[in-house]
Order: sequence, then structure tokens, then C-alpha cells
Amino acid sequence: MLINKIPGPGPTKGSTIEHQKKIGLWAVKLPSADAVVVRRTLSALTENPSGLQGVNEDPKQAEKRAAFWSTIKPAHFGVKIATKSILGVIGFIAIGLSIGLLGSFSFGRWLLLTFPSVFSFGGFKKEGPTEEQVESARFKMWFVGQGFSDANLASQRNAKPDTEIITRVMGPEIGYLTTPIILVQCALILLKQRQDLPKGGVYPPGIVFGPTDLQDRLQENGISFDLISKNHISM
Repeated sequence: MLINKIPGPGPTKGSTIEHQKKIGLWAVKLPSADAVVVRRTLSALTENPSGLQGVNEDPKQAEKRAAFWSTIKPAHFGVKIATKSILGVIGFIAIGLSIGLLGSFSFGRWLLLTFPSVFSFGGFKKEGPTEEQVESARFKMWFVGQGFSDANLASQRNAKPDTEIITRVMGPEIGYLTTPIILVQCALILLKQRQDLPKGGVYPPGIVFGPTDLQDRLQENGISFDLISKNHISM
């Protein structure tokens, strides 16, 4: 997979369990497809630095697309699942081990499918949530980014990031409410802005919808994108 060289040293492996004091959360690494999707987006951008050309876009839109992608830089990306209590993190680890071990053989998979609540400590159930539970639920995703305030600093040997940015995405219940909101808005963009989108192919959503007004549409429908802080890191 081709990705532009990321300035500075790679991220350290770090501890299995991490405490983010600034946002008050304990976290553990989450094996998921998110990191792969981000890497594929960056790979597509490396091959197409100005993004993917729209099937019938006008010069103004092409300029807008190129300007948008010029602000996106390659980055290391990982995903962790977080909770306010370290006991919650231990519970996540126990559930992960339970699913990983039992999912490796047929009888274990039968147990997981037959008694999901038992082996997930109540996290998964056969019956779906009630309407009241869905309506009362919220999700929050925190993005903690570290990088360099100056390109010259990044090129120095053994340089360490000197800037930290924390952002947050939050909205209604993530499975039954937020996911349909996102899918509907993406579908509306496909219908109304088809001329500005790529001709076709298999691409990660970021490289397709990045230059569109998807973020504005999501904010209008209850999903917020907030800059929490931007600070200098003492070196």
C-alpha cells in the first residue's frame, strides 16, 4: 500500500491500557477496520494528490477539491475503545478474550451465538434494545492527534511532536440512529452531486466524500464535530 512518508518518528507502541487524563478516559486498543480504511484513504490520496476527479465536475469544483485535499496530511492512525473506569477497560479485555477464544472453534461459536449475554457480561443480547434505550443513548469519539508545528522541526533527527490537538465527534445512538443518518446523507449526495463524484470503482468513503458537504449535512442532523483543544507540548 503506497502512502507518503510521514514526517518524524513512528508512534511508540505504548502500554496496553492507556489513561488519557485530559479527557478523563481509560482506553485499550480495539482491533477494527477503521485503521485500514484510513490507510486506504491516504493511499488513494498518494496516488491522486488532488483527490479523485468528478465524472463531470466544473473547474470551480475541481479547484475546491484540490484545495481541500491539499490540507490533508498523512498520519499514523489507531483506534481504542474507552470508558471512564479502568474496570470498564478490564471488562472490554475479558469480552475480547472470550470472543477470540470461543470464536476459534465451532462449539465455542455455538455458545457465543446461543448465550451472547453470558459471554459478553451483558454487553450483547439476542433481543434488541427498547425504543427508550435507543433514544437515551449517545456516542462520543475522541481524536487525540500529535504532530509538528513546523515542517523543519519534523525533518530533524530524533524530533518529537510539539503540538497536540484533541477533537470530538458525538451524536445520537450510533447503531440504530447515527448510522442511518450517515447513510441517508451519503445517498442524497450521490443523487444530487453525482457529477462531482468519481466515475466509479471501489474506494474508501473518505476519498469519495471528503470534499463534499457531508460534514455540514451531518451537523444539521444532530452529529457534532468539535475542536476541544490545541496545545503546545513541552519537549
